[in-house]
Amino acid sequence: MSGILWWIRQVVLVLLGSFFLYYGIELLISSYGLKDPYSFIMTFFASNFIILISAALVIGFVYRMVIVYRHLKKKDSGAK
Repeated sequence: MSGILWWIRQVVLVLLGSFFLYYGIELLISSYGLKDPYSFIMTFFASNFIILISAALVIGFVYRMVIVYRHLKKKDSGAK
């Protein structure tokens, strides 16, 4: 569970989620430059949806990494 490949996978997932979080924020900012009200509303809600999902995923991945790190640290300190 805590092998090096697991950590690499978690870091890649956090980076991928961060990319989509950044993309969602950029999309939100660019939606304010649209002239058509319908396009603005659709882009605004789509960007907020992207931000919501990617932020929740990043928080979940980081939380999982912290829990595993604390568990490994506790196991290592108990073995000495």
